[in-house]
Amino acid sequence: QVQLVQSGGGLVRAGDSLRLSCAASGRTDSGYAVSWFRQAPGKEREFVAGINWNGGNTYYPESVKGRFTISRDNAKNTVYVQMNSLKPEDTAVYYCAATHYITTHTMAESSNYPYWGQGTQVTVSS
Repeated sequence: QVQLVQSGGGLVRAGDSLRLSCAASGRTDSGYAVSWFRQAPGKEREFVAGINWNGGNTYYPESVKGRFTISRDNAKNTVYVQMNSLKPEDTAVYYCAATHYITTHTMAESSNYPYWGQGTQVTVSS
């Protein structure tokens, strides 16, 4: 089992930046991939960034590429997503998720993640 605790988020203006953190505990001795997803009201959960167990590979959808950066500090068991140039359409509840078993082709599928953070609201005003 891996427990995830998120921090960060809040209300910002368009163009501002935010950094979300996701601290893991529990079975962290085995390598695990982490991704960030978001869900806006009335919309499906959307993949926004993923990172493999050692940070060597990162993945982004086109909607955030160039604006969001995911990183991890395995010494702290923490994964971050730096969100720059935020837009009102980035408004959503953001979740981090972890899994010990993932492939490049399945990283964006939320059903592949058994461990989830509690979610944090990000609101971007225009």
